[in-house]
Amino acid sequence: MRASFLTPVQPPGFPAPRGYSHGVVAPAGGRLLFVAGQIAWDGERRMVGDGFAAQFGKALGNVVAVVRAAGGAPEHLARLTIYVTDREEYLAQLAAVGAAYRAVMGHHYPAMALVEVKSLVDEGAKVEIEGTAVLPA
Repeated sequence: MRASFLTPVQPPGFPAPRGYSHGVVAPAGGRLLFVAGQIAWDGERRMVGDGFAAQFGKALGNVVAVVRAAGGAPEHLARLTIYVTDREEYLAQLAAVGAAYRAVMGHHYPAMALVEVKSLVDEGAKVEIEGTAVLPA
C-alpha cells in the first residue's frame, strides 16, 4: 500500500513536526486495528537488549509484527503511544532511537505521544509502545 494511504494533517501556524504528525486522516472504509502495548521481548518472553534504543526498536518491531499479522504494513499505523520509564534516557538516546525507528518504519510518521511512567509491568522493560492502525478494507 502506498505511504499516502493515511494523510498527515498540518494545521496553519503550527510548527512542522519532527518525527511525528500532528494528526492523521484515515480513508473511509478502513478497518481499525488496536495494538496492545508491546515491549522488547521475543517469542519466549525474554527481554531483548539492555539498552534503551535496542528495546525501543524491538518493541516497535513487535507492534509492526501485530499489524502485519492482521494484513497491514507499517504505513498503516495512524497513532503510536510510547511509554518510557526514563524521559532523560530517551532524550539522551534520541539519535539511536531515530535510527531504530527508521529501520522499522521508514519515513512514515503517525500521530505520536510520549509518556513517562514510573515503571512498566515487565521487569527490565524500559519502553512499551501501543498503536492504532487503519487497514485497507
